[in-house]
Amino acid sequence: MRFGIFQSLTQTTWDRVLGLWRHLAATGWDAACVTDHFMPNTPERVGDTLECWSTLAALAALVPRMRVGTIVLGNTYRHPAVVAKMAATVDVIAGGRLICGLGAAWQQNEHEAYGIPFPTVGERLARLDEACQVLKMLWTQPTSTFKGRFYRLEDAPLMPKPVQQPHPELMIGGGGERVTLRIAARHADHWNAWGGPETLARKGRILDEHCAAAGRDPRAVRRSANMALLLTDDRGEVAKLEGAFRRRFGASEEAARDAVLAGTDAEVREKLSRVRDAGVDMVWITTMFLREPVEPLLDRFIGEIAPAFR
Repeated sequence: MRFGIFQSLTQTTWDRVLGLWRHLAATGWDAACVTDHFMPNTPERVGDTLECWSTLAALAALVPRMRVGTIVLGNTYRHPAVVAKMAATVDVIAGGRLICGLGAAWQQNEHEAYGIPFPTVGERLARLDEACQVLKMLWTQPTSTFKGRFYRLEDAPLMPKPVQQPHPELMIGGGGERVTLRIAARHADHWNAWGGPETLARKGRILDEHCAAAGRDPRAVRRSANMALLLTDDRGEVAKLEGAFRRRFGASEEAARDAVLAGTDAEVREKLSRVRDAGVDMVWITTMFLREPVEPLLDRFIGEIAPAFR
């Protein structure tokens, strides 16, 4: 298994993000990704929020070794040809370390605040499917022509090409079983979703079915889980974290319990074993629920828990 950090760019500073990423690289983490938002998802909408791509380009230049990426880009925010160009440039800056995570987008109040159209779920997913095609064409072909329902290219070049061949790792984020997983089966090198062993095992079986229908080997798609971490003997603290997860995502008790990687060292190891048995080969620890300073907890996890699963 590999282990990465899912870094929120809301309510933080550039110095804090850079310092944390340098610490992660020095202490053995495999990867780190940033979020893609323009404002906090709160009623007042107030709070510092760093922009995803400009932040990631700087991190790619300044932080060595780790894979760097996005969990996940909102496809509605940028034309996929623009994303293809930005991703290729960041992959060049990073020396071939980019994970390009892409999703259909979900934060409605963000679209409303900035005047960005927010289509129906069906249209957003259809746009995501076309965007994946546009990205891979531009990354791999000398010039690209595409005539889709939403996007068009006319003999479009993209140079320089990404360092990674045939293209950067394309990660599709989302757990929708009927459409999103079908898109992942068709296009993704990597599928990412919130959840733990129960959620990822069930959805992973559905992804396998979509892969079979698409004529694709399910083993060609890496699976990763986003989880909230807490190492503690205090059951009350575990319950608080599960409650915070439920409130943030509107999740059920069962879903929160599944997605929270919390408890004693032995309990966390046991859950990671079940995550691995569910076919997951990468776990992203989200910073959303971590208390500052986060480094001691992350150091303990990567130094004492993770080695047994690598």
